[in-house]
Amino acid sequence: MMTRRQAVFALGGAVLAGGTAPASAQGVRVVDSAPKAHAIIDGRSSAFYVRFDRPVDHGDSRLAVLRDGKVIEILHPRLESAPEVLFARAPTLPPGNYALHWRVGGAPRLEGEIPFTVAGG
Repeated sequence: MMTRRQAVFALGGAVLAGGTAPASAQGVRVVDSAPKAHAIIDGRSSAFYVRFDRPVDHGDSRLAVLRDGKVIEILHPRLESAPEVLFARAPTLPPGNYALHWRVGGAPRLEGEIPFTVAGG
């Protein structure tokens, strides 16, 4: 039986490998994101989103920015965004390596990470 940590790493690995998470029993899959996996973004960029192949429950979903595996910013998805998109804004991030962690509610819950870098100024 897979632990929660192993499941997160498995999904994160799928995001790293192909930019998408594997289909679940519900068939939810990542089809686009900003930033894209391994993108180098400008520090002034503050819009983050994950687009799925079907609607997700915004109220039971989460986004967070991680640095070195630690949550540095919890993002609150806007409830008025498209049904299949988790969209949120974050404050300006200093240069460095980060990951956008996403979690969508439902049974089972799915989560993954999209690594990105903020360029130095």
